[in-house]
Amino acid sequence: MKLTLKIWRQESAKAKGAMKSYQIDGIDGDMSFLEMLDVLNEDLINKGEVPVEFDHDCREGICGSCSLQINGEPHGPDRLVTTCQLHMRKFNDGDTITIEPWRATAFPVIQDLIVDRSSFDRIQQAGGYISVNTSGNTVDANAIPIEKQNADDSFYAATCIGCGACVAACKNASAMLFTSAKVSQFALLPQGEVEATERVQNMVRQMDLEGFGNCTNTGACEIECPKGISLENIARMNREYLSAVSKG
Repeated sequence: MKLTLKIWRQESAKAKGAMKSYQIDGIDGDMSFLEMLDVLNEDLINKGEVPVEFDHDCREGICGSCSLQINGEPHGPDRLVTTCQLHMRKFNDGDTITIEPWRATAFPVIQDLIVDRSSFDRIQQAGGYISVNTSGNTVDANAIPIEKQNADDSFYAATCIGCGACVAACKNASAMLFTSAKVSQFALLPQGEVEATERVQNMVRQMDLEGFGNCTNTGACEIECPKGISLENIARMNREYLSAVSKG
């Protein structure tokens, strides 16, 4: 395939960025999106030009660091996949592909396509933990009965990889889906009950301090989430929050 790539280039956090066009040829449909960018960067390096900076790590759809806005969609046109799992067969020969970093005040651009998502870390640090000692006899875990639905819902919430697609997809740049997933995975299990009241209040407070917008139930976050995290988690977090506030 021969493609035209329009890529956001920004030398540093303080520099002014702009879109720049590149022509690339010889792209195979079986390549991943990141492999395509590798080909571009190899070509740029051979020409003595500065390669495009983008984030990546596992390239297995687990870490979420590969996050890119592709033709206006977080992680591109496919569903339930991260950018590293998106294959070039989703595009056609001659296509123009626009590639940008996440656009959110709470995700400032570091360089080119890389953004600072440490705001998510601070939300997690505000309450995404338990004080129950889990390093003891593992048999103890089987002594606590948990409804299967609760266990399943907790597991599904815990599959959130913190990529930030929910924020990028939201017209308000809301982090409600991410935060609610982190609240839910503990709220549904007895091990999370000890800090339940403080957890939801602290995490919501930190989310607001980071400058994320509020949720207006558009639903774009769930659609674009590579792990399919449900909007039900936002409803659960709202219930947890109201309950915590009512307790004083």
